[in-house]
This record gives sequence, C-alpha cells and structure tokens, in this order.
Amino acid sequence: MADAGDRPLVYRHRLATRLWHWLNALIVIVMLMSGLMIFNAHPRLYWGQYGANADRAWLQIGASPTRGMLRIGDRSWDTTGVLGRWKDREGNVQTRAFPWWATIPSRYSLSAARRWHLAFAWLLVAGGLAFLVASLFNRHIRRDLLPRRGELAPGNIWHEIADHARLRLPAGEAARRYNILQKLSYLGVIFGLLPLLVLTGLTMSPGMNAAWPWLLDLFGGRQSARSIHFLCAAAMLLFILVHLVMVVLAGPFNEVRSMVTGWFRLPRERGR
Repeated sequence: MADAGDRPLVYRHRLATRLWHWLNALIVIVMLMSGLMIFNAHPRLYWGQYGANADRAWLQIGASPTRGMLRIGDRSWDTTGVLGRWKDREGNVQTRAFPWWATIPSRYSLSAARRWHLAFAWLLVAGGLAFLVASLFNRHIRRDLLPRRGELAPGNIWHEIADHARLRLPAGEAARRYNILQKLSYLGVIFGLLPLLVLTGLTMSPGMNAAWPWLLDLFGGRQSARSIHFLCAAAMLLFILVHLVMVVLAGPFNEVRSMVTGWFRLPRERGR
C-alpha cells in the first residue's frame, strides 16, 4: 500500500504487539499509582534485611509542621505542595508522601491499594507470558528487537544518540524498523525492568519468602528488594515519559495509528 510518491504505508506492528502495548499501558499506570499509595504507608526506603522508623533510610518523603520534604542520603529538598505536604480536593492539608491525584485509590487505603496492585500484577505476568509465546511464533523479538550486526558498534550508537539529541528522527526506509536505541530500551524493559519488578515484588511477600527463600538472598533482604522495586518503578515511569515525548516528536497521529491498526506511514526523507 502506498500514497502519492515517497511515503509508503507499511505494516509495522503485529496484533500481539499491539494488544500487549495497550494492555500494558493500562496495567502499568494502575500499578504505578497503586504502588504510590502502598509507599504512602511507609514513605522510607532502606538497604538490607530490616527497616523501621528508627533506622536510617536512604530515601524519605516526609513533612514537618510547615513544609514537605524529600531526603536522599544527607541532602534534602523542600517539596511543599507536591510531596510530603499538600492539599486534597477539599483544600485540607495532608502530610502523606504522594498526593491524591497520583495514587489509586485517591483517599488513603493501604488494603485497597494492595488489592489493586496484586490484581493487576497477575495481568502483567499473564500478558507478558502470552506476548513472549506469541513472539516465538511470529519471531517479533528475533526479527524486530535483536540488534543486527554492526548496530552495537560504539560509533553507530553514538551516531543515533547525536541524531536524537538534534531531533533528527529516522525517516524514509530507516523508519521502517526500530533503531538501536529503541531496540536496547525495549529489550531492557522486557527482559530487565519487568522481571525485576515481578521478582522484587515477590520478595516482599512473606508467603513467597517461605516458598522461595532464595529470593531474599538474591536481592539482599526484603528492604533491599523494596528499594530495587521502587527504583525499577521510577525507571519504568521515566521510560514511559521519554516514550510519550518521542511519539509526539515523531508525529502522534501516525504513531498512534500504527499501534492501533498496525499500519505506519514512513516519514518523508529529509530534504525531499
């Protein structure tokens, strides 16, 4: 299929990829927001086996009688109005870590947040396994995501970084396939961030500690697992934000249409 001249319409995303993309969009948003509510129950992070109010945390979001505060190590920042101390929808001052608009549920409820988080965790795992099985049959990972010969060369990676920094996004035939930065980021999420999120989440479960005690050894204790879980969630949020920025810069209509229908119109070559 093609339009006039030099902008052919190509089939870019298989059905399994599109379904997993939109399912994950919902799942990850719910899990991030419910996770922030769970964090509100004890807004401190530690390394090692143990952690409580009397122990020194490497990260803390809290409040004094007059201001909100984020502390990392020995440094602290005033976060009044955003983190630690903020106003709810009725205008009442609250002193929890994350504000109501960033959490599920919006009112404080640790039990409800855990139910949301665990229910969608099962969907995350089930969807991920189904995607991997489908990718074995349609060869999506091997065909589209595994770097080709020469793509991992430092010169090629630096060239892609420089082009993206100058907002020189792929066009023409180069836009038909993922570039090396996309491949590395998608592989990092699929085989790095997502497994770490699942495994560290399991490590925080007392029941899983009894069934799989090796998880505690793997991550250096439940509190270390909680810290790694939080950092991976932050990395996932950063990935989403960068992904959305790149979609806007590349042309949101074309990008969203390709993830809905599978069909992508190649951008016109620069200078044409």
